[in-house]
Amino acid sequence: MSRIATTFSKLAAQKRKALIPYITAGFPYADLTPELMHGMVAAGADVIELGVPFSDPMADGPVIQRAGERALALGVGMREVLGMVRRFRETDKDTPVVLMGYANPVERYDLQHGADAFVRDAASAGVDGLLIVDYPPEECEAFAAKLKAAGLDLIFLLAPTSTPQRMAQVARVASGYVYYVSLKGVTGAGHLDTGAVEAMLPRIREHVKIPVGVGFGIRDAGSARAVGRVADAVVIGTRIIQIVEDQPRDGVVPAVSGFLREIRAALDA
Repeated sequence: MSRIATTFSKLAAQKRKALIPYITAGFPYADLTPELMHGMVAAGADVIELGVPFSDPMADGPVIQRAGERALALGVGMREVLGMVRRFRETDKDTPVVLMGYANPVERYDLQHGADAFVRDAASAGVDGLLIVDYPPEECEAFAAKLKAAGLDLIFLLAPTSTPQRMAQVARVASGYVYYVSLKGVTGAGHLDTGAVEAMLPRIREHVKIPVGVGFGIRDAGSARAVGRVADAVVIGTRIIQIVEDQPRDGVVPAVSGFLREIRAALDA
């Protein structure tokens, strides 16, 4: 059983919901990411989504785009991201880490040895899963099999516009959890309609038998609590990036930790 599956199994037994914060690796300070990851775990995070900076992040809104640009300017690429995970794993062997990003950094990681080299190094670093925004499920069954053989999960997005056929395609390939994007558009866009989320999740669960996390538009304790009533996990990204954008170095971890403690308390209430 993967670290992700183990985590969700334990939470289900405790009748608790997973808190999954997203941060962009290397933002706002390139060497602070492992410390920030530890701070998030101490504040109640169950899984960490670590964004891999990329120069053309078409699914990200302006807040996460700016974070990625700053990280790229600091020299953060896929190899540096794996190094951050490796440092995190020196003292945390249990918290799942999911890399979220785009196909290009994965495919260019090792042009000579291809996907095998990336999967090997990601597993060795302590990565537990991948969420590749621009990998359609029907085109990456072989890649999913390579990841599964190395103990990694491949996570997919579903959206309000996803058809039953797409849900079934995702269900065949996905493992770990599925990430339901509760809003149309890019990250950070629009306002969360919890009623629409509540109506959509039973349709997803007709096809998807692994946990379903919900993200996009969750910005505070109230929206997290509302989504947590119907989802298996709550994913928060843009709001966290906004919190740290203008923080001095010594303020980053306390600011994020304080915010996540409020979300954790709301989910557990």
